Amino acid sequence: MDLAFFVVNFGYSKSEYQELTEAEKLFIRKEHEKKSINDTTYIRDAVFNAVTNALRKKGSRFQELFKKRPARADKEFNQEAMSIVLEVEERDGKSWVDKIYQANGIKTPKSGGG
Repeated sequence: MDLAFFVVNFGYSKSEYQELTEAEKLFIRKEHEKKSINDTTYIRDAVFNAVTNALRKKGSRFQELFKKRPARADKEFNQEAMSIVLEVEERDGKSWVDKIYQANGIKTPKSGGG
């Protein structure tokens, strides 16, 4: 029965199956179980979402199946950019901030809170 499971699900030959230890067989079975559960959960969520969207009230928004996540920041790039900004500030002061405000037609905020 075990051999049939491994042949059908993973394409193992009889010799490959016999080379596996009992612990390896258990780990493979557990991972296969996790995969089955995840696949079933994804299908359930997709069907639920599709039914919800099909039965939604007129004019209401669709529900997305997957929420959009912002892209992860590139830490190396950010650290390099910060070092460049700090270097420019050390050399020229914070005049670059004033130039950005002027280019956008915005008054430079004054510190002091009021």
